Amino acid sequence: QVQLVESGGGLVQAGGSLRLSCAASGRTASVFHLGWFRQAPGKERETVAAIRRTDESIYYADFVKGRFTISRDNAKNTMYLQMNSLRPEDTAVYYCAAGSRLATYYASSSYDYWGQGTQVTVSS
Repeated sequence: QVQLVESGGGLVQAGGSLRLSCAASGRTASVFHLGWFRQAPGKERETVAAIRRTDESIYYADFVKGRFTISRDNAKNTMYLQMNSLRPEDTAVYYCAAGSRLATYYASSSYDYWGQGTQVTVSS
């Protein structure tokens, strides 16, 4: 089992920045990929960014390219999502997730463990 705890969400004005953190514990050595996802009210969950640990490949959704950066600190078992130039349409609950199966690392169906989510609200 892997436990994930997100932090860093909040309310920010359009154009502002936030950094989300995701602290992992448990059987972290079994994790093949890590990702950030979001879900806005009335919408389906969507992939924001993901890292494949085997070769450090990184995926970004088109709508965050150039604005968000995913990173991780192995020593701290923590993953981050730096979000810059935030827009009102970025408002959502953001989830971090970990996958322990060899699967498509940017697909939410490939993830086995999920955090509780953190709310990000961007005002116009």
